[in-house]
Amino acid sequence: MRIWASVLLGALLSACAAPTRFPDAPPAFLFQDKTFAPPKDRIRASDVFAVNDSMRNFLHVELPHRVHWTSPANALLEALHTEGLLRLEYDASMTRNAAEAFEARRGNCLSLVIMTAAFAKELGLEVEFHAARIAEVWSRNGDLLLGSGHVNVSLGSWHNGIGARAVYLDSLTVDFLAGDEVAGLATREITEATVVAMYMNNRAVESLVRGDLDDAYGWIRESVRQDPQFASAYNTLGVVYERHGDLLEAERALEYVLEKQPNNVTVLSNLADVQERLGNPSEAGALRSRLARLDPHPPYHFFNLGMAAMHSGDFRTAKAMFAREVTRADYNPEFHFWLAQAYMKLDDPERARRQLALAVEKSSDRSARDLYTAKLAWLMSNQHSHASPQARDRSAPERAPQ
Repeated sequence: MRIWASVLLGALLSACAAPTRFPDAPPAFLFQDKTFAPPKDRIRASDVFAVNDSMRNFLHVELPHRVHWTSPANALLEALHTEGLLRLEYDASMTRNAAEAFEARRGNCLSLVIMTAAFAKELGLEVEFHAARIAEVWSRNGDLLLGSGHVNVSLGSWHNGIGARAVYLDSLTVDFLAGDEVAGLATREITEATVVAMYMNNRAVESLVRGDLDDAYGWIRESVRQDPQFASAYNTLGVVYERHGDLLEAERALEYVLEKQPNNVTVLSNLADVQERLGNPSEAGALRSRLARLDPHPPYHFFNLGMAAMHSGDFRTAKAMFAREVTRADYNPEFHFWLAQAYMKLDDPERARRQLALAVEKSSDRSARDLYTAKLAWLMSNQHSHASPQARDRSAPERAPQ
């Protein structure tokens, strides 16, 4: 599971660029408040980690009676892994603050990290946030490509409140990736302000996906203000402007990032699209040439080739392209789904069934999971239907082409 979002125009949002020093305050020329209506959402940094009365009652009344209390950190860790306590359902549909995640008993990874940190601070534990040095995970929503990174939280020393003495514990890291994914994971420490900026960036992206550009602008403006060093927020700001039709403002925001990160492929791609819309084909072409050298096979490259092959009736090529995307992005249920469709066109229902089962397994929200489950049920009920004589030998091992 991954947690903070980024965007490609057409679109690309990206969130895990290498750290680069920006000015300590964002330049005023990047913001055009008069262009947007006030956001409907309440946007306050203080809400992100806020603990309400229900959460305090859980911590101080319920929890001591329901877990083995050796220390606050261990009690919290046990609660996070115990059904019916804090082991929440994973839900990638929105990013919740601490109180919202607790109330809904569900959240994406960033929501779970925020809720864990809020509880830890209420218990008097020190917290430390880390961003993982891993490749972004990409998904798609309409014509937006969404990239996301990953963070976790460590629980440190505990001040027990007896005089000035503090009881120091070994640091415990809470991570919502599977154990095999966490092992050997390289990370860098980030500030709480960065986590708040990530949260607000996510909320901006979610508003953008809904088409609510006023809320998107409100969230991303505050994200940039919370941590001017978080480069992805500037990229999201550029995408918001582009979607709003403010192309010169989009160009300004994206070029600002590119000055600091000239090889940021997400920003290069978005800026190329903006230049094309501005009627600057030579500038757009130059940016795309740079992009092709840096990233010849961008997110969804083989998928798009596969879709083109499907539309032309070349199902073997489609299968090969979808299989390449599955090889490099096994986490993406859409790739498994379309590989299943290609197998169905090639009269290979057994392999199609396996790919649909993987699409269900990899889905991170209920609507997609329900869709793939229904497709799988239909396929299984019809799996004994007659296959064409052109169907290939299904006993051969399934391998993605090189």
